[in-house]
Amino acid sequence: MKEFTIGPNDAGQRLDRWLAKAVPLLPAPLAQKYIRLKRVKVNGKGSRRDARLERGDALQLYINDEFFDTPTPDNAFLRVDKPRLTILYEDEYLLLLDKPPGMVVHPDDKEQVNTLITHVQAYLYQKKEWSPRWENAFAPALCNRIDRNTGGIVIAAKTAEALRVMNQKIRDRELQKLYLCVVHGVMEPRDGRLKGYVLKDQDRARVRVFDRPVPGGKTAVTVYRTLETRNGLSLVECDLITGRTHQIRAQFAAAGRPLLGDGKYGRERDGRRFQALYSYKLKFQFTTDAGCLERLNGREWTVEDVDFVNEYFPKEKA
Repeated sequence: MKEFTIGPNDAGQRLDRWLAKAVPLLPAPLAQKYIRLKRVKVNGKGSRRDARLERGDALQLYINDEFFDTPTPDNAFLRVDKPRLTILYEDEYLLLLDKPPGMVVHPDDKEQVNTLITHVQAYLYQKKEWSPRWENAFAPALCNRIDRNTGGIVIAAKTAEALRVMNQKIRDRELQKLYLCVVHGVMEPRDGRLKGYVLKDQDRARVRVFDRPVPGGKTAVTVYRTLETRNGLSLVECDLITGRTHQIRAQFAAAGRPLLGDGKYGRERDGRRFQALYSYKLKFQFTTDAGCLERLNGREWTVEDVDFVNEYFPKEKA
């Protein structure tokens, strides 16, 4: 419990507005709830959220200490009142999540709160499975990342052991991540392999694709197969042999088959908010000991409902 005395500068304010300034990490809906539950008392008694504070009032706040911290990217999860996660699988070690297009996975200069990792941490904090005050170093972390405007499966580790094991499995390619995309035209051949060398252009926040080695370039290999073609568009499944920045988008554009809706590497947005690209399937294929994650071996998860597939390649009605 923390206690405050209202001075002349705070007198006359509504209780809820004073609370928002005094406890900046406390989400507004949670603040209202705490006032209703009388975890915020004025002179030892419950009060209304619109009550006007007077000079000399003593406020008792029965609120967790971490909400009083200075706001930083590390505690942004406290500002998430209702975590928005689509959970495909959960156990005591990890989460498999379906990230929507438009959500960034980690905080950046433009977004600190509405990120996938922030919602993961808020979810586990509210379930009382994790708190930064319990740990000396570890915080729930993402094992893989997906671009802001791409949707799909992301792995989140709840423990340091799970993070270590999963990162090793990813490095050793003991799991397979398959993507769906829609490209303009028809791939020739319909099934094949794209191999090239990608070079980051930091100034333009994109990569360039070359058909020969270049200084600073990295090998990029994508195996693909065409699943269906309709109305000048092809639905393609991709297996990333390497995992380079914007690899699928850049390689298909370089092959003359840009992704639908890709304004960066394609011709135009095609009336879409996001490019038609989704990490839709994850397979665990462990060939070495997986420790705490051994139960996942041989299992796979698939996102069945992908918006651009439903729109451009709907299933035929019987």
